[in-house]
Amino acid sequence: MSGKLVIFSAPSGSGKSTIINYLLGQNLNLRFSISATSRPPRGQERDGVEYYFLTPEAFREKIAAGLFLEYEEVYKDRYYGTLKSEVDRIFHAGGHVVFDVDVVGGCHIKEYYGDRALSVFIQPPSLEVLRRRLESRGTDSPEVIESRLAKAEYELSFAPRFDVVIINDRLEKAQAEALRIVQDFLKR
Repeated sequence: MSGKLVIFSAPSGSGKSTIINYLLGQNLNLRFSISATSRPPRGQERDGVEYYFLTPEAFREKIAAGLFLEYEEVYKDRYYGTLKSEVDRIFHAGGHVVFDVDVVGGCHIKEYYGDRALSVFIQPPSLEVLRRRLESRGTDSPEVIESRLAKAEYELSFAPRFDVVIINDRLEKAQAEALRIVQDFLKR
């Protein structure tokens, strides 16, 4: 199993998901790590596609059994995490794993895998730019935007703990930089 891992973390609205989706289409043999959650499916979400949906009890049993690389209880009984079996699944299929995780989870995965993992932090040019991006989405109330901005300040303090920081001031430039960095890492 010679697979590698690429970890992306960023404040909401930084462009992380857009950059990951771009990389998934670049013939790098990257496979997206599907997270587990204890929240119910929304809309057309399917188990094993968007998330692995578990009950809070089943999630806690897997935590107790040491089956998670990282996890977080975001709200009471609302867990999110990365199962070790998900990484094994991708490695056994011959792929490299790409993660979209919060900053704490990203740091845990990097600690666990060391040099086999590349941790990338996507940073907005400023909190004001981040505010404009979140407002232009039109999906969140002003209260949710303020909450995301407060969380973003906290998350930005983690940037120095990542191997690479990409400032997403122009999406095309950030995508090209991410592609170059990931290609170089996968060649090592």
